[in-house]
Amino acid sequence: MKEEKYKGFIRVKPGENIRLKDCPTGWAQTEALKTVGKVESKNNACMLLEHDLTELAQVQQLLYADDRYSVLIVFQAMDAAGKDGTIKHVMSGINPQGCQVFSFKQPSAEELDHNFLWRYMKSLPERGRIGIFNRSYYEDVLVVKVHPELLQKLPDGKKDPAFWDARYQDINAFEQHLARNGTVILKFFLHVSKKVQKERFIARLDRPEKNWKFSASDLTERERWDDYMSAYEQAINLTSTEWAPWHIIPADNKWAMRAAVADIITTRLHNLDLNYPLLTGAQMKLLAEARKQLENE
Repeated sequence: MKEEKYKGFIRVKPGENIRLKDCPTGWAQTEALKTVGKVESKNNACMLLEHDLTELAQVQQLLYADDRYSVLIVFQAMDAAGKDGTIKHVMSGINPQGCQVFSFKQPSAEELDHNFLWRYMKSLPERGRIGIFNRSYYEDVLVVKVHPELLQKLPDGKKDPAFWDARYQDINAFEQHLARNGTVILKFFLHVSKKVQKERFIARLDRPEKNWKFSASDLTERERWDDYMSAYEQAINLTSTEWAPWHIIPADNKWAMRAAVADIITTRLHNLDLNYPLLTGAQMKLLAEARKQLENE
């Protein structure tokens, strides 16, 4: 059993009640990292990331050949936490034919006329492939919970605690169904501090090539920071399961965040015990005949 080398993250145990204000957002999450220091910790993290990217490319080929599992990677975070950059860097070495990324924006009228999981079901990865959700069905217990006016029309329009509990139950059942049918689910909450989010917003304003990434709604949502933290806490605590655990990744330092995510993904795939298909005697005979034919041309 391969274990993660990068320890600077929190895997939320089923039934555990975490408080996000108690979870670190910076690089020095453990005493070991603090002892090593920031410079050496960053160098080690960068080397580990390069190593894991090489391994991920290799294990992706095995995932496709083995053809028993699919992989669903879910990224959730506040704005400017680094979802796009993490996806870009961690997936930079894999074969793009075996990976698909979906960034879910505001739902369409058609999507709102279906159950809240419908548009995500259509984008699930098939066996042998890696699927990445940049935001996901969790938006319906995050953004929609903070802004209940966005809730789709339902027979019972009550937005009481029982309604949200039912949604968490629906998500857990959905993910358990996927896991039972061979989908490996990895969920990442990129935990950025309010201070660093402010710095990154200002950088978007200061740098012309990043101006397009800034929206006035970013500030509106920032004003609801505490509401979002409460919504994230509840979602993480109530939907971190044995089959689909949440990982809280400190996101103030991008190098630490990317190293942690890559290490978790690579380790999980390694532990699937993937294998190339074994050929039958008849298939081996055909290969021998093909070789003989080619050599005699």
